[in-house]
Amino acid sequence: MHARPDADEAELLTRSQNGDVSAFNELVLRYQSSVYNVALRMLGDADLAADITQDTFLAAFRHLANFRGGTAFRSWLLRITTNLVYDHWRRQRRHPEESLEAASDEDDPQSPVTLAQLASADLEANPELYLLHQELQELIQRGLAELPPEQRLAVILCDIEGLSYEEIAAVMQTMLGTVRSRIARGRSRLRAYLARHQELLPRPFRSP
Repeated sequence: MHARPDADEAELLTRSQNGDVSAFNELVLRYQSSVYNVALRMLGDADLAADITQDTFLAAFRHLANFRGGTAFRSWLLRITTNLVYDHWRRQRRHPEESLEAASDEDDPQSPVTLAQLASADLEANPELYLLHQELQELIQRGLAELPPEQRLAVILCDIEGLSYEEIAAVMQTMLGTVRSRIARGRSRLRAYLARHQELLPRPFRSP
């Protein structure tokens, strides 16, 4: 089941569709961080991610009348973001399309190392680890860049942005089984990549 907007968001959407720019700006403030983070993790380029973020909201505003609420607004926005990222890659002739539909749809086994934990290290509690954290984020980004685009997107949406499988299926316009497959395979590849660079992982996440 797709997440439904709360009453406040529903009102903002209605006002925005009626041409209220201030209401749309409220939606921008609510979701710009999520849009930017997905673009940044997919592309690995802060300036390009900022451009994609701006283009996402421009496109969303132009096509807001087409949004009917069949999916969560966040999912709709991130679908636009994803399309813009893929458009960029097509222009650059990168990441040729590849079919991952035959991947196993078994759920990923439990692992002590999760991307969500690694990507949200508590710097306030450990300010002396700031430089290590920066190195870790660069390592995670390099690991994500090693994944096929569809696996990368599924892992980012699930483990960094915290979307449900249903929301991810809406963003990626695919079946739940395919979402599970992409997440499982992406996590497996990312774990293997991080295991080869354990010296950069915080001590609690290193293998004994």
